[in-house]
Amino acid sequence: MKPFKIFLQLILGLTFIFSAYSKIISIGLTEIILVDQGIFADRLTAGYVVRILIGIEFALGLLFLFRVNLKKIVIPSTLILLIFFTSYLIYTGFILGEKENCGCFGTVVEMSPVESIIKNLVLIILAIVLFKLIKEEKKNFILPSVLTIASVVLVFVVTPVKNVSDFKFEKYRSFVDAGRVDLAEGDKLLCIFSLDCEHCQLAAKELWALENRIKGFPETYVLFFSEDGISVDSFKTITGSNFPYHMISSQDFFDFIGTTSPRIYWLKDGIVKKYWDENFIRNIALEFKRN
Repeated sequence: MKPFKIFLQLILGLTFIFSAYSKIISIGLTEIILVDQGIFADRLTAGYVVRILIGIEFALGLLFLFRVNLKKIVIPSTLILLIFFTSYLIYTGFILGEKENCGCFGTVVEMSPVESIIKNLVLIILAIVLFKLIKEEKKNFILPSVLTIASVVLVFVVTPVKNVSDFKFEKYRSFVDAGRVDLAEGDKLLCIFSLDCEHCQLAAKELWALENRIKGFPETYVLFFSEDGISVDSFKTITGSNFPYHMISSQDFFDFIGTTSPRIYWLKDGIVKKYWDENFIRNIALEFKRN
């Protein structure tokens, strides 16, 4: 039975390590999900809790691989964590009616709450089987405690908590055709377009062509304003573009543009790096061909 026990330890350990890693590389998305669901009031609070949970996941994964105190500490802790996550998923999936990516594996493997519940139930069964196969062992709280603390600290060092309360586009966290989006993470282009504006239509057409020419072009999103004229579908047909979008009010539209529309912002990790009110394609092409 030893090879089977090692196999179970590897499955459980690598799953927890992969789960921690996948959340870290898109940690802002996890924060947004929790805020949108009303679990936390703001991203700052969510940021601290998410990083602590990721650190615990990473530590459990390592402890499975190191085979340290599996029966007394690691497996019981794993079961508690999995039951906690499953209860949360039942709440979001069946009470809130969530159908989008739950964020359990970040954006690396997108899963709905129901799919993630099934995954957790499988892991719970594997953990119980492993628990029954392992012999009694002496308790040693020192190594698991040190490893857990070190893992949590490491997560905070690798991905420090960002306060995005002053980020002017923070409230835009969901886009049609893209779902939840963290505009405060990585390089993004954010276009402020009026559906009726011919200059906006031309900019969208040229930007769409540019996006398909430049390798590594940043993700592009649009905040649309409409005066009950052209529809979004008509705008897409006219321009040949298909950017993820969010509809905004007239007040927000006029706050975000200059004297005339359109305006295109370059966002980098929650900071407005640059913005352009004219010569969009030339300026953007020069910037991102260089980068």
